[in-house]
Amino acid sequence: MKIGIMILEGPYQHQAVDSAYLFTNAAIARGHEICGIFLYTDGVNNINKYINPPGERNISKRLSELGESGIKIIACTACSKFRGLRPDLAVENVRQSGLGNLAEFLRSADRFITFGD
Repeated sequence: MKIGIMILEGPYQHQAVDSAYLFTNAAIARGHEICGIFLYTDGVNNINKYINPPGERNISKRLSELGESGIKIIACTACSKFRGLRPDLAVENVRQSGLGNLAEFLRSADRFITFGD
């Protein structure tokens, strides 16, 4: 099954990004394909490479690792601009792009799951 994911919450606010990360790994382990992860609204803050908490799980690093494994991870450009997240502040293996990528994920996915409010 092809699964698309959208994350709406920022890091360390709620459990949305942690749940999305764990869900993604579990889905892959069961043989499903993740067609993409789209970060929207405050979800774009999860890719800020300067959020690097000591002794805690590093959310931006986790997303970068998912991107390195071949999963497309896209942060909404407009949401990023509104939140001051320039492309040079983003972790590797994640890119900023528009809602066309969200539409592509929705079109290609058998199921689409949203994490966050």
